[in-house]
Amino acid sequence: MEVKAVLRRYRVAPRKVRLVVNLIRGLDVDKALGQLDFLDKKSTLAISKLLNSAIANAVNNFLLEKNNLYIKSVFVDQGPVFKRWMPKAHGRATKIKKYTSHITIILDERVEKLKKENSKKVDAGKKKSEKKTNLKENTSDKKNKNIIPKKKFLVDRKSIKNVNATRSLKSHNIIKSGDK
Repeated sequence: MEVKAVLRRYRVAPRKVRLVVNLIRGLDVDKALGQLDFLDKKSTLAISKLLNSAIANAVNNFLLEKNNLYIKSVFVDQGPVFKRWMPKAHGRATKIKKYTSHITIILDERVEKLKKENSKKVDAGKKKSEKKTNLKENTSDKKNKNIIPKKKFLVDRKSIKNVNATRSLKSHNIIKSGDK
């Protein structure tokens, strides 16, 4: 199963990003991260973040095994170009083009259909959805019956010295109106 991650409008020229991307194409995910750690280029940080994002998508969303992943394809496209002006001698100005890049990483499995054996995660997801439906049913019943459960707190009357505090406690039904 293919997993895709895209970084758009990265403010480095595509020509410079391709130098880094060509080194990791076709490698296993762990080897590619190791390769990126030791490269001395500006774009390695962004590419490693993008690769980690793709790995997280594969592990969390598709329940794939991290050790089974490799970089199927990586490509860099040109993004929008920012045009600026630089003053020159004798009142002239020249164009400066600031290039941006769109980086796409596609991961795939080395061995097909080797999914993560994580039944707890699946069961937890089912339990959460069941709890949500039960909560919705309970709240709809309460709305229909106009019953609001009231919390009871134990309050020591000696600790309450301020009259305003007792009034606010009475208004919130913590102290019964008959108590002082």
